[in-house]
Amino acid sequence: MTEQQLEKLKYPIGKFKSPTHITKQDIESWISILEHFPNRLENLVKDLTDDQLDTVYRPGGWTVRQVVHHISDSHHHSYTRFKWALTEDKPLIKAYFEDRWAELIDSKTAPIEMSINHIKAIHFKLVYLLKTLSLDDLNTSFIHPETSSEILLSYNIGNYAWHSNHHYAHIANLLMKKS
Repeated sequence: MTEQQLEKLKYPIGKFKSPTHITKQDIESWISILEHFPNRLENLVKDLTDDQLDTVYRPGGWTVRQVVHHISDSHHHSYTRFKWALTEDKPLIKAYFEDRWAELIDSKTAPIEMSINHIKAIHFKLVYLLKTLSLDDLNTSFIHPETSSEILLSYNIGNYAWHSNHHYAHIANLLMKKS
């Protein structure tokens, strides 16, 4: 497998590219993606067998099961980061080792229904919150400790809409290849 082929498997929809100027329409579109993602994901994975769930989506990558549990973990962190940014002045967030979390026993063996239910709940809460944000709220931010960069909430909405579609594509592409 070439480096280019592996890169396409890692980033099937490309890397997130935020517009220079994020518009109200961008925000509404991203929130819509986040609102509908849990049901789209559930419909994609609900009939998969354990063998399918335990298939990696690329060489050296996670299994479908690990991806579903990762989405739950990651989006939970994101929700918390939104709340911190809205209640503190540019808080320094806590990063986590997502690769290590994906190797924990729950990520490798637990039924995906627990994470699907969690994704539904966390997205319901997140979307409810996001739909109420003012322009001032969207311009609040947190600091990421790995890069020391300031992340605006408006950007983070787009990043997590992308993250949803990114992992959805991992699973969908694998299923298309296997059918």
